[in-house]
Amino acid sequence: MNMTEKMLKIFISFSFIFFVAVRCLFGASFYNDKLTADEIKTLQSGQVLIKSIGYQKNMCLKSGYSKECDDIIQQIKDLNPKYLAEIIQIKPYKGNENLPEVLTGLLYNVSEYTDIPYYSVRHDKWFDLYDYAEIQSEKVISSTSSGTEKELKALFVMEPFGDVFETITMIQKPDSVYYSSVNTNKLAFEQKIDCVWPKKLKICIYLFREGDNWILYGVGGVNAPRIPFFTERIEVAFINRIKSFCSYMFTKF
Repeated sequence: MNMTEKMLKIFISFSFIFFVAVRCLFGASFYNDKLTADEIKTLQSGQVLIKSIGYQKNMCLKSGYSKECDDIIQQIKDLNPKYLAEIIQIKPYKGNENLPEVLTGLLYNVSEYTDIPYYSVRHDKWFDLYDYAEIQSEKVISSTSSGTEKELKALFVMEPFGDVFETITMIQKPDSVYYSSVNTNKLAFEQKIDCVWPKKLKICIYLFREGDNWILYGVGGVNAPRIPFFTERIEVAFINRIKSFCSYMFTKF
């Protein structure tokens, strides 16, 4: 074995050991092999990791980790999105013991979604993600000592798509928060091109505790047709809004 081969072998061995060590440090049973070593470093530093991943097969959630994870995976499979993004952050448990209550409060306060900033690459300008947001109705699905589940019906005004009606499901438990939203009406791009049919726009957020850390995981996708001359604009419009929503919720506290 020459020197080059020896160095390559040492490098591969070191990389594998580092990858395994970091994954163990962050409870990596939650993640599959779709996360790279650099992405794990980003999480290790406490930063928000934002990924445009295109399709469900590129999600980093590991099947079988928990009922909630499997539910999210199945929801995205059923959605069969053409555009998909993941947003992940790790926060220490110590000092953030009340994170489920705080996150639930943020997600529940729908009227303040209008405070979420959105940067438009096309216009090189900051806008409000929503021009208007309100809860139209709500009901408690279940409430026990182990958790509370609510269903909200909400209306958002989001340019360039106009009115967006959504059904929101929220489940808060002592050590977790589960959030899911889906559109219930057809959306038209700039009120001209029908691009999203009902139940084809979905966002899921899952907060849970793993050891000494909180894991914040978000995924959002759209099953929209690829329309000549408009595909890129539609993708950017949806995916950047999904990223903005999750990033805001993850970094607000």
